Amino acid sequence: MLRVVDGDTLDVDLAGTRVRVRLLGIDTPETVDENRPVQCYGHEASAYLTDLLPKGSIVRLERDAEAHDRYGRLLAYLYRVDNGLFVNAALLDGGYATTLSIAPNTMRAHDFEVIRLQSQRDKRGLWGACPSFGSAIDAAPTTRG
Repeated sequence: MLRVVDGDTLDVDLAGTRVRVRLLGIDTPETVDENRPVQCYGHEASAYLTDLLPKGSIVRLERDAEAHDRYGRLLAYLYRVDNGLFVNAALLDGGYATTLSIAPNTMRAHDFEVIRLQSQRDKRGLWGACPSFGSAIDAAPTTRG
């Protein structure tokens, strides 16, 4: 792992090449979109991902149906090699992210929705800190496709 960009995007070294990776199935509050203000809990999500993956962490990437998004980012589920931590799920569980399923990349959508619902019920992370965020989201998963 080279660098965290924000709570759901990071740069990794893939065979000597810097590759931007977008974590699949989740969405964290924005921190780097120059057209939008930083969203509630955005800095916390980015900091948590940085804590989970300090520079130099070795990660394993798992793909779904599509390899890249429209911005050219590699789409992946990400695991920390040292202990197998499923990073996408950890962000949901801690309340640092909500679900975002974009077909056809929906392999983990059901599992992620279960984790998000529990996190939201327990008011972990953004669910407790950002009342407007929680009210803007349905109890149903966020989907596009």
